[in-house]
Amino acid sequence: MRTNYVLIDFENVQPNSLEILSHECFRVFVFVGANQSKLNFETAVAIQGMGSKAAYIKIEGNGPNALDFHIAYYIGKLAAEDPESFFHIISKDTGFDPLIRHLKAKGIFATRVKAIAEIPLVKASGTKSLEERLETVIGKFQQPKQSRPRTIKTLTNTLDSFFQRQLSTQEIERLIDALKQKGKISVTGSKVIYNLSPKLSQA
Repeated sequence: MRTNYVLIDFENVQPNSLEILSHECFRVFVFVGANQSKLNFETAVAIQGMGSKAAYIKIEGNGPNALDFHIAYYIGKLAAEDPESFFHIISKDTGFDPLIRHLKAKGIFATRVKAIAEIPLVKASGTKSLEERLETVIGKFQQPKQSRPRTIKTLTNTLDSFFQRQLSTQEIERLIDALKQKGKISVTGSKVIYNLSPKLSQA
């Protein structure tokens, strides 16, 4: 299972609860500003409950980007140790976006979101019924820049990726069957043909 590192810019975002990150695949780092002397009770309890899977990082010194540099350092360190991991920066600071683009260009999985609830895996884990998952898949394939796999094998791998490798083989097979039953795809041999709009490029 891929490790998902969640790095929270606590100067910028103070989540109400971290309990949603208690799943085994998450590792949580809360970056606290040099001048921040207090954490809310809920955050402290949630982090303590995660044991070794969560930690506070009190940054050194002050400055407009001091905390940002600390997060960048930890991502570099962790990416070297665990290159297959996924990094989620929780911050409203768009200054992280050039770093995210650079990481992606280097083949490192990374994203920035404004809230824990926006983490793709958190969204996926909250989508439990087949119908909800089906709606998620159809929505993704209708996005303008989302390519469509042309074979059953690549479709299976894509669906696995959509849900952060948290679904079983049987659940993915049920999703593919549901797409066929809804008339969203048809399968000839191993080739997949789509009946979705807008028309997207295939890959």
